[in-house]
Amino acid sequence: MTKEEKKEKELLHKIVQGNMLAMKEFYDSNSGYLAAVCSRYISNQEDIKDVLQESFIKIFKAIHKFEYKGKGSLRAWSARIVVNQSLNHIKENEKLQLTTLPSWDLPDQAEDIEPDFEEIPTDIIMDMIQSLPPGYRTVFNLFIFENKTHKEIASILKISENTSASQFHRAKALLVKEIELYRLKIKHYERSMAR
Repeated sequence: MTKEEKKEKELLHKIVQGNMLAMKEFYDSNSGYLAAVCSRYISNQEDIKDVLQESFIKIFKAIHKFEYKGKGSLRAWSARIVVNQSLNHIKENEKLQLTTLPSWDLPDQAEDIEPDFEEIPTDIIMDMIQSLPPGYRTVFNLFIFENKTHKEIASILKISENTSASQFHRAKALLVKEIELYRLKIKHYERSMAR
């Protein structure tokens, strides 16, 4: 066991025992990361704070059930709780704008262009994803960041697999357009600076 793993296990043990300082330490070192996970799904800053607070309550209530599997496993487990809380929030408060579409309405796989994020700063990419309509954003995040299949997404969001696939392809198409616009703005800016 590495020094970091030992430290993480000790912290976990203290949290399970109800040590408030250990809880604060865990909160301080993970709240930024978990807020970023939450903001992939939710755009309103106040809602992010609420969901994060609910998530930490759930984390600390359920932490005695957590099984340590090595460095980073506690953070990954916590992130899953944040994702679930974010999805619950979306279902309760946001209109997902998910419509069941016939399979013939899906974009052709051959025409499906992958967004090229190369040389685009991470914060710009996250802003682009954040600006997607809630339904597109939710399906895109579940597929890309949580590695869920369309079957799993359909089950989570109570939609059809076709709807999940459609929302995902439309999200990618919107991102491709956003990236093109961003690159055009950069070229325009560089040309104006060269004059």
